[in-house]
Amino acid sequence: MTDISALHPADQKAFNQLLKAIPVWDGIETASEAFGLDSNVLLHAGPPFESIETMSMPILNSACVAAVFEGIAKNLDQADAMIQAGEIQLKPAQDHSTVTPLAAVVSASMPMHQVRDITNPKNCIYAPINGGSRPAMRLGLRSMAVVEHMHWLNGYFADLLAEGLSQQIEMIPIAVAALRQGDDCHGRTPMGTKLLMDIIESNIPKGITDPSTREFIDTSASIFLNLWMATSKCLMMSASGVAESSLVTAVAGNGVDTGIQISALPGQWFQAPATAPTGRFDSDLPAHRALPAIGDSAVVEGLGLGAMSIHLSPIQETNLGDFLPDNYRARAKRLTCAAHPSFGDLDCKLGLTARAVLDNHQGPIIGLGILDITGEKGRIGGGIYDMPTNVFVDAMQALDVH
Repeated sequence: MTDISALHPADQKAFNQLLKAIPVWDGIETASEAFGLDSNVLLHAGPPFESIETMSMPILNSACVAAVFEGIAKNLDQADAMIQAGEIQLKPAQDHSTVTPLAAVVSASMPMHQVRDITNPKNCIYAPINGGSRPAMRLGLRSMAVVEHMHWLNGYFADLLAEGLSQQIEMIPIAVAALRQGDDCHGRTPMGTKLLMDIIESNIPKGITDPSTREFIDTSASIFLNLWMATSKCLMMSASGVAESSLVTAVAGNGVDTGIQISALPGQWFQAPATAPTGRFDSDLPAHRALPAIGDSAVVEGLGLGAMSIHLSPIQETNLGDFLPDNYRARAKRLTCAAHPSFGDLDCKLGLTARAVLDNHQGPIIGLGILDITGEKGRIGGGIYDMPTNVFVDAMQALDVH
């Protein structure tokens, strides 16, 4: 057993609960079937928006796409008007046991990956299917091409995944194997995707023979990401509800604010204005076009992987090295609890705590895609988000009062 005796007793108890969790992918259900999502409610990444007027443009764009996909609006303009009028509501995905990447939103009829802790079946987390390399909702574009892709992704491809999911798939062993082959389980996931899709295809009698589908799989290295986001959140939520614990159970951005939740105060967001990740643009655009931090994928770093373990992925470490703080390895170790036995000899620790952030006066580092703040160009780069400490300070102050 890992020595975690140096932790605060409440954080030690929460982390011990995390160690017991065994997350498996065990089904695909629509958001309506899985947790009763209403047809006029859409789920977005990050903490709640103060108002419709403050919503980031990429999420608004994706909400319009989702409304047309759902059939509650005839076109994108009508969808926008319905959102502005409050006929369509947007709520944080993590408040509904769901995680969604970048600007992607979830609607009632979307098929969702279901990741469940088999030691506590009530701890079940959902994520939409990753849009891959085609016009994907996560990029925040207002386009009928995205609507068209959503129909294929959530129809034919979802059925294919369901056919290949003939039995539950344990998620941690796939992540460990992927990390050993150079993934970081966030910004880089090609090996995780290959390992996962090899299992799926082996369970389909004739394999995957459609050339278009094969091309999509072979060029969509991020398919694994959404499932690992759900797994990360499932592990974090296994530690939820421990009195006095500051173990982080939610981390995210919505393109305006960044926020966290902690174990002892379930469902309570602590949020603050976000800044854009520092990184390299893929196109010749000015720096002010970078959207502030966005996406629930930050739960991967909240667990302790992604940029918090970027040294395990030499390609990622090289690509983002210019934007990493000087002390990134030491910082990651100081902010997390301990090693997880299932990760063997991999040099990583899991379990971010607000107490550690407070003690070290530094927050976690998160690898994020950078979206165009205007919602016109989609993804314009990638970089590192150095999360501010004030949300952790606020969480600890609330914990002291509580």
